[in-house]
Amino acid sequence: MSAAPALYDTRIRHVRTGPIQNEFTYRSYSWLVDIDRLPRLSAPLRPFARFEASDHLGDPSATLRENVDAFLAARGIDLRGGRVDMLASARVLGYVFNPLSVFWCHDRDGTLECVIAEVHNTYGESHCYLVRTDERGAARTAKEFYVSPFNDVEGEYRMRLPEPNDTLALSIVLHRDNHPPFVATVTGTRRPASPRHIVRTVTSLPMAPLVASAQIRLQGIKLWKRGLTVVPRPVHTPQEAVQ
Repeated sequence: MSAAPALYDTRIRHVRTGPIQNEFTYRSYSWLVDIDRLPRLSAPLRPFARFEASDHLGDPSATLRENVDAFLAARGIDLRGGRVDMLASARVLGYVFNPLSVFWCHDRDGTLECVIAEVHNTYGESHCYLVRTDERGAARTAKEFYVSPFNDVEGEYRMRLPEPNDTLALSIVLHRDNHPPFVATVTGTRRPASPRHIVRTVTSLPMAPLVASAQIRLQGIKLWKRGLTVVPRPVHTPQEAVQ
């Protein structure tokens, strides 16, 4: 499905089964956009949905498209101008937090070439996983980035990142030796990005990126108070074409 700007009312769920059992669910919303055709909103709505290259991979002074192309070129991939659809949170009143942004990268013929899963942690760091998904949207990749203060940088992610249509259904499962899996899912329902739906979404979930960031931090505090051991954060080395 082509990414004419759309909104997804989402439900994000984290499930940890050991060494402490904990389940955490919160509501939010995401935008699905073609990075070459970002939404042009009316003046009253612009503060509630801004898309900036500095919020994602690459050079903050370049465009999103230039940065995606540079990231892929550094890894031997040329889309030849093919469409790139991005699922992400927009800036709301100047604030944004994107635990996971997904870029579905197509070649000139419209075939899905690869997927970039861009992860941000709460320390202001980011990392991009380049994967080639199968017909179900599934892929595996080694974990390379510190996200949760309770998990080290070990293990394998098993991802399900099918392209969104009327519904959204993403999952990332962390598998580690001698540990139960940690599961994160994002599910949602597509809405047209009409002014009416934008207003409805923004008013029903005001400052959604800030709320999501606060809720994730609060869960971390609760787990720490329950005795979950904090794993020291290693020095983060930026990737090529990722800042």
